[in-house]
Parts: sequence; C-alpha cells; structure tokens
Amino acid sequence: MDRAPYASDPARSRGRLFPEPPSATGRSAFQRDRDRIVHSGAFRKLQYKTQVFVNHEGDYYRTRLTHSLEVAQITRSICRMLALDEDLGEAVALAHDLGHTCFGHTGEDALAACMQDVGGFFHNDQTVRICTFVEQRYAAFDGLNLTWEAIEGIAKHNGPLAGPLADTKKHGAGVTETIFDLDKKWHLELDGHAGLEAQVAALADDIAYLSHDLDDGLRSQLITMEQIAPLPLVHEFLAEIDGAYPGLIERRRRHELHRRLIGALVSDVVAETRRRLAEKNPRSVEEVRTAGAPFVQFSPAIFAAQKEIRAHLFANVYRSAHLKDVRAHATRVVTDLYELFNTKPELLPESWAAAHHAAPTPRAKARILADYIAGMTDRFALDEHKRLCGSSGMTFSNP
Repeated sequence: MDRAPYASDPARSRGRLFPEPPSATGRSAFQRDRDRIVHSGAFRKLQYKTQVFVNHEGDYYRTRLTHSLEVAQITRSICRMLALDEDLGEAVALAHDLGHTCFGHTGEDALAACMQDVGGFFHNDQTVRICTFVEQRYAAFDGLNLTWEAIEGIAKHNGPLAGPLADTKKHGAGVTETIFDLDKKWHLELDGHAGLEAQVAALADDIAYLSHDLDDGLRSQLITMEQIAPLPLVHEFLAEIDGAYPGLIERRRRHELHRRLIGALVSDVVAETRRRLAEKNPRSVEEVRTAGAPFVQFSPAIFAAQKEIRAHLFANVYRSAHLKDVRAHATRVVTDLYELFNTKPELLPESWAAAHHAAPTPRAKARILADYIAGMTDRFALDEHKRLCGSSGMTFSNP
C-alpha cells in the first residue's frame, strides 16, 4: 500500500545522532530502529516488570512486555489503515515503556520522591535516556542511536513538551533534563506535535491498557461483570454477546468483551482521525507537526466512554485494598534501595560503582543510582532488598 503524503518516510529521515551507513540487509531506517529496541536489554527486562499486578502474582496477568507487544500490534493495525509507516509506529510503541521502573507507577513515584532534589524522575525522560545513553551495546556509540523520528516520537508521543501547545496535565514536569540536553544537540522541535505514527502509538497505549486492565481486573476478581455491566460500551457489548451466545462460560464471555472493546476503540480512532485529516488536509509530516492539535483522537462520545471506564478502574482496581498493600511494600523496597546505595555506593555492582565514582557531581551520581534502580525487574528488586536490607519479602495472595 502506498504511504500517505503526511506519513513519515524512512528514505527522508533526518538521520541518527551518530551517522551510520545504510543497513546491509536492506532494512529501512525505521525497521532498524524497531529491531534495535527489540534486542535491547531494557526491552527484555519488561518481561519481569509489572503492569498493574506485581509479576509474582500470577502467570496470566499483563507485564510491561506483554503490554508493549499489545500496543505495538494495535499501532501497526491503525498505521496500516491510515497509510502511515508501520515500522516507525511499532518502534515508538515498543520503546514507550522502556523507562518504567520495577513495580510500575508505584516504583516511579517512589524513585521520583527520592530524586526530587536532584532532578526528579520521569519514565518518559528515562526512556529517552535509555535510548541515548544507558544501553551500552555498540562499539561506536552509547544508547541505540535511533533515528530522529523515533526519538522525537518517543519524547513527544503524548504531545508537545514546550510552548503554548504543551499539555501541563500530561507533562507537568515540562522539558525534563535528558530531553532538554538532547534538544540542544539535536533540535527535537519540542513545541510541536510528533508525527502521526507516534500519535497513533499514544492512543494505542490507551486502548491496550484500558482493555487489558479491565480484563485483568475481572480475572483477579477485584471487579465483577455485574459491577461493570452498566458502563458505557460494556453494556452494549455484553448484550450482543449474551444474545448471540446464551450461556457462554465466563472466561469466553470475558474474552469476547475484551476483543470487542479493542475493536470498537480502534475503529473509532481510525474514523475520527480520517475525519480530522480530511478536514485539515495536511500534505506533509511537517504540517502535521505544526498543526494546532493532534490528528489522532477518539471521537467525543468514545472519549467520554473510555474516560468513565478508566475512572471505574481507578476506583476499583488501581486503588483497591489489595493493591494498596502491595504498593506500600513496593514503595519501601525502592526507597530503601535508593537510600542504601546513596550512602554505600560500594554495594553497587562493580561497573555501576565505577560509574557512580566517576560521576562529577552529586546530581550526576544520583542519576546513576536512578538508572540502576529503574532498570531492576520486580523480582530482582525484591531479591536485592531481601539480601541487602533483610526484608522478609513481599507476599502475594490473590483477592
């Protein structure tokens, strides 16, 4: 299928921070980006980083890895329907959670509290830092040396970070340290929107976590079908399922709800985006970046519906008593490890201790600690806390 004029074109990429020859295997620049992300150590660690439930709680709950794969699949599907570059969209989708700590947003909040006087911690900033510095696999450069378009998409997939279009609700931190420093070397146009592929990845993230957190909430019995039946979209899909398949066992009924919810949200995004593109008629990716609003959006009705479902998840899953206890222990684990390594950096692994010693300022030393702790998986963090702090470990009992 031909690429739309407003799509990103790998043949016209702005290149890499460290110039490289084209792929010897004929891959496009964006295909190489995707492959480097998949082969990175940070990506592999996502298998043992929590999404909502801690990794130990059961083999069937989503992890950051399965979430990222679901986001990538949805992104490719939407990009294909909109005639965008699927490889760039997939690269941004696969990379978007690389900077998450162990224990999900709870771990991020704990590490941010530890770092509040030395630059703070923000997972999106950490993702850019991983892609440009922390990953050290290649002989010629630090990081993954992704294309400008991939880095721009990762940094700005939730919208502009600076200027009048910046959304302070999404980006309360403004332009964070890593992104600020990178922008000085490699102008990322932080006051504009990202390309459409990154905009698609952002909405695919919303679609994936909304649908699978609902599914995991039902699986864990933190919520029931009876509780969610009145919610918008849910009630009509359950009516369709029960009408077509009376007496369907609950597991299949839950799966049917999950797939129909994803299908409806994807279809809505595609229809609404096509409407906006037809209305504004951008003729290039540059016109997409300078537009006053994102093109990839839910319709107002579906936006309101998914917002109500999200509110139900916050009230009954994310803030449940069961997860509250888990979050409290996770906060203690991250905080204890940071304070321990801050006072006794010699307890770090040899290479990390050397990097900490070589860091020129207290702020730089703290960033090394954040890199190390953020890279931990749930299991490794728990094991290290038990080994170094004498913790009895976290207990897991499904509600």
